[in-house]
Amino acid sequence: MSLSSLSIQRPVLASVFTIVILLFGMIGMTFLGVREFPSVDPPIISVRTSYPGANSDVIETQITEPLEQAINAVPGIRTLTSTSRQGSSHITVEFELSVDMETAANDVRDKVSQARRMLPRDVDPPIVSKADADASPIMFVTVESETRNLLELSEIAELTLREQLQTIDGVSGIHIW
Repeated sequence: MSLSSLSIQRPVLASVFTIVILLFGMIGMTFLGVREFPSVDPPIISVRTSYPGANSDVIETQITEPLEQAINAVPGIRTLTSTSRQGSSHITVEFELSVDMETAANDVRDKVSQARRMLPRDVDPPIVSKADADASPIMFVTVESETRNLLELSEIAELTLREQLQTIDGVSGIHIW
């Protein structure tokens, strides 16, 4: 007995099977997470260093290269890219997906602190963060008032807005200009 002959002889049974199959499909579809591109955040750590007044050649030779040599000893590095601009150095370290982000960040901080003694004395301390330095800001917020002056607005932005926005999950950094 084939499926087609069974469906012709017993149409109610065929309808019940169809409804059961559709019901299981709808239930399964609600629990199934299907994505064409899975949400995988590559473990990226950025090291930013400021040296006001220095040109890009000085930044590269005295800051970027010593930091790169120190960071290069950290295990699990996939790519290491750097940018030396006038007054600042950005080093982006991308790790393999299997590397634990916390241990990698601690290793990079250790290597940067060891390399700190090879940097010029008047350079700002390197900032190690877990966000990509080349990432674009997602949101810009402007604070303005007709009754308050610039100093009061800066104080509100620093003390109130920054603290409240930093507590939001997923916020990597807040910069106030």
